[in-house]
Amino acid sequence: MSADSTYGTVGRRMRVVANYVEFEKFGEGEIFQYDIELQPATGEFKKLPAPAFMRAVFDQCQRLHRQSRLGNVHMVYDARKIAYAPRRVCGPTETLRLEVSYAEDGRAATYVVQIREAAVVDGSVLRRFIGGERGVDIADIQPALNALDLAIGSVAHQDMVGFGRSFFTRAQSMQTAGGLELWRGFSLSVRPGTERLYLNVNTAVTAMYAPGPLLDALVQVLGVRDASQLRGRLDQRGVRDMAAYLRGLALYLRHRGIAGKRKFAVKGVTAAALDRESFEWEDPSRPGQAEPITVAEYYARRYNITLRYAFLPGLVGRRNAIFPIELCEIADNQRFRGKLDERQTADMVRFACQRPSDNRSRIGDVLQQLDLGASPVVRAFGMALGTRLAEVETRVLPAPTVNYGRASRDAALTPASGAWNMRDKCVSTPGAPLEHWAVLVLARQADVQQHRVQAFVSMLVDTCNRTGYAIRAPRPPITYGNLAADVSREMRRACDAIRLPPGRPPQLLLVVLQSTNALVYQSVKNCAYTTLGIHTQCMQAKHLQRPSPQYCANLCLKINAKLGGTNQGLTPSHLQRLVRGKPTLFLGCDVTHPAPGELHKPSIASVVGSTDYMGLRYAATLIQLPSRQELVAKLQEAVVRHLKLFYKGTRTKPRHVIFYRDGVSETQFAQVRDRELIEIQRACSSVEPGYKPEITFVAVLKRHNTRFFPLGRDGDRTGNCVPGTVVDRAITMPLLFDFYLFSHAAIQGTS
Repeated sequence: MSADSTYGTVGRRMRVVANYVEFEKFGEGEIFQYDIELQPATGEFKKLPAPAFMRAVFDQCQRLHRQSRLGNVHMVYDARKIAYAPRRVCGPTETLRLEVSYAEDGRAATYVVQIREAAVVDGSVLRRFIGGERGVDIADIQPALNALDLAIGSVAHQDMVGFGRSFFTRAQSMQTAGGLELWRGFSLSVRPGTERLYLNVNTAVTAMYAPGPLLDALVQVLGVRDASQLRGRLDQRGVRDMAAYLRGLALYLRHRGIAGKRKFAVKGVTAAALDRESFEWEDPSRPGQAEPITVAEYYARRYNITLRYAFLPGLVGRRNAIFPIELCEIADNQRFRGKLDERQTADMVRFACQRPSDNRSRIGDVLQQLDLGASPVVRAFGMALGTRLAEVETRVLPAPTVNYGRASRDAALTPASGAWNMRDKCVSTPGAPLEHWAVLVLARQADVQQHRVQAFVSMLVDTCNRTGYAIRAPRPPITYGNLAADVSREMRRACDAIRLPPGRPPQLLLVVLQSTNALVYQSVKNCAYTTLGIHTQCMQAKHLQRPSPQYCANLCLKINAKLGGTNQGLTPSHLQRLVRGKPTLFLGCDVTHPAPGELHKPSIASVVGSTDYMGLRYAATLIQLPSRQELVAKLQEAVVRHLKLFYKGTRTKPRHVIFYRDGVSETQFAQVRDRELIEIQRACSSVEPGYKPEITFVAVLKRHNTRFFPLGRDGDRTGNCVPGTVVDRAITMPLLFDFYLFSHAAIQGTS
């Protein structure tokens, strides 16, 4: 795509600002890559310490030896095992052994840093890649990009806490629930463009553990008023929540029986309370006489400390040592990697949400604060950057026409600003009429009165009927579920209230939830799809207070789709232009990985495929994968199933397959594309020898750090670029057909 004639031409041209700064120059000579081994002078680490510690020791080593043993060469280190230098610091076959003393928490120790040359990186490969030279892949430039990333990041590391390419500070933070803080920061990443190299700078937010007494944090985590009430929260769920918060957490043990403070990482919690957890102990005053003793008794006799909260479990550290929670403090600068709860997520959204103009100003402040041009490390690697964010050319594509049912007042509409509503619209094709359904309220009847539920159901029925989807049972039975009981049992009870013949399931169960609690929602869906075999529509109880026709219309669209209907579609001429007039199977694939800390749960791949000509009806296939595996095994079997379902729905084989693949990073793209493209081709040939439809493989990335800011008054009402904006030049790759698309309007924040 380096030739201008290969770029897209449709749409209104305009210019926007990207959060990219162009490199005025960058080193194109050799970059030397080194293997780093950092160990104590005596003994060895059983596992690598935290990156912050490794980086601190290495930086101390550089300060001590740069002028002498390192030949005045600046090195940049990834805080694990790799470092880069712009000049050679030792011979190709030599091992440079350096000693350094480093003190942490008042304890000094001597460490040995061994440096061995691992590779020589050709810096000119960057120039060849951005120039569009064939045969140079993104994997070829990754070592050079890593070196420049580390050099740029070394500037931010001086004053901020870094995690990978992101850097944060408590100077801009807020408290949230559950013993956490939210910190502002930014990310820095060197990015290749077309004929240019850029530095991508974006704002970032992360959750951090709030430092201080661990007991205070657990009071917040378990939602009690003070530590004395923790006794009532030590049920299975409470202990699980506590363990999830503590997993991998670094703590300081402080009490008068030890000098200074001792740092340790939490491996787990004891099964019993400290006043019941016992072990064999030999009293120093009576050597040779071991006796069983509880942890609480041990601290009383050994350190003369009476534990106030001995009913709590203990913390298990290295070598299975047990420490009381009340004597521990949370160490500073630790990132929380668990899953945020509902309140924390809401705080995170509010804290992170910034208008585009504010975001752009913040990025400018970051660049001014870093002052990268003054860094001797940046200069040593031959880099110089501009001072302004890059302007790039964009196009705004015309909006497609959306078709609704013929009974609509406006059956065809062209969306304005990427949004429209269902006022005076009817669904395109109604699903099966709703005759057998029920309502299950998973909330206290005192909070959700039956007359409010009935009023909402009446509005929902009226809205659905006016929207073209028929509900023939206007007064479904309403059942209140016991919140403390098994969800599946309550769902069966609600289904039984319909009084259907044995073996005939209801068409739909409308489930009213007290909140957005993920565990309850997952239990409802799991029971519905794996046990009962019914459709469910969940909603929050708060929407019953003041029933909204717009909300009911949104529910109607979901219910209609679940019962086999279609809500809207593209004008056939628009769709035919997209698929070039060929019967086309649309496939989508994504892999969901377990949450951080869930080491033994599998990853789940989902493949969805269209079953009609218009791409309006879909079927889904799930595939279980080993934990955290991105490549989809058994993709061939899934594609065969969807080819047959498409044929069943259309009585023709697709002549074109469009495969949308989510969740693949740029470095994984070639591997995933080549592997999964072969799987799709094998699926086609297994259906019929010689069957070779056209295949379009599209990788879709949502979690990137590229942002765009409209100039003047070219933005929408939120200050973002208007929907339909597409960027396919300058900051995009020279040989990948990649582009950025604003596919819909932003509700808040920066797109």
